[in-house]
Amino acid sequence: MGHVAALSEETARQVLAEACAKAKINSSGADLIRLGSNAVFRIPGRVIARIGRDSAAAGDANRQVAVARWLADKSYPANRALNIAQPVEVDGFVTTFWESVAEDERYAPIGDVARLIRDLHELDAPVALELPEKRPFAEINARISALDNIDPGGAEFIRKRIDELESDYNALKFALPFGVIHGDANVGNVILDRDGNPILIDLDSFGVGPREWDLVQTALFYDRFGWHSEDEYRIFVDVYGFDVMDWYGYPVLADYRELSMTLWLCGKAAGNEGAIAEVHKRVASLRDGGTRRDWAPF
Repeated sequence: MGHVAALSEETARQVLAEACAKAKINSSGADLIRLGSNAVFRIPGRVIARIGRDSAAAGDANRQVAVARWLADKSYPANRALNIAQPVEVDGFVTTFWESVAEDERYAPIGDVARLIRDLHELDAPVALELPEKRPFAEINARISALDNIDPGGAEFIRKRIDELESDYNALKFALPFGVIHGDANVGNVILDRDGNPILIDLDSFGVGPREWDLVQTALFYDRFGWHSEDEYRIFVDVYGFDVMDWYGYPVLADYRELSMTLWLCGKAAGNEGAIAEVHKRVASLRDGGTRRDWAPF
């Protein structure tokens, strides 16, 4: 059963202490570095602990650890799970432990991002990993209740647009082969380790599906958001070897990503006037084709 209590800093620290005791890790001096979908702690001794919000995360955590160990066996540069029995469950909360690759978060150059994605796509995952197939509309519809936090008109627009996109998506013929994907590949998920080497992080969405899913965010960030320069995008395309923007289905995947980003923000909007205003701005631009370059990060 999922845990109903909020994962506050106080609760997270209590869970961390018990999980570390079970794992025989000294949690003294642990520093909370993020409290969002997970509580993330940096522990002295170059350890990162991630605490999931409920027991439903146990299956995902098991898969993330298994994926990390498979990638390690392949000598692929991704974040490494500690070589201990894990995940560790405490009062319904699930904790995983990872090697800390650096004390600060520096994003890798875009050419390294493209190379890591390309190299990942060349791997064949064993059947035993039981990787989930990418089902984008099952994912987005699982979060549809977040629309209750915004105005009815905006909510109705998003629901209708999701239905339209699902129909368009089901008619697509993909250009790249089906296989292993990161599922959330972008510059924010490739960081540099202490020696300046690029490392792929955040294995939460790892699975199998059309490889275009791992290219669309970089294209979107360049094309609609202006977060990458034209030169950076050209480097990305040249290193990977395929330009997803030349594929006719790119607008469908890009539109989906924008809706997904907006729906995620709807989940933060309850009682948050800033988030509500940002959702309103995003919905307006999606309706009238306005700029996305003023979308604020959250």
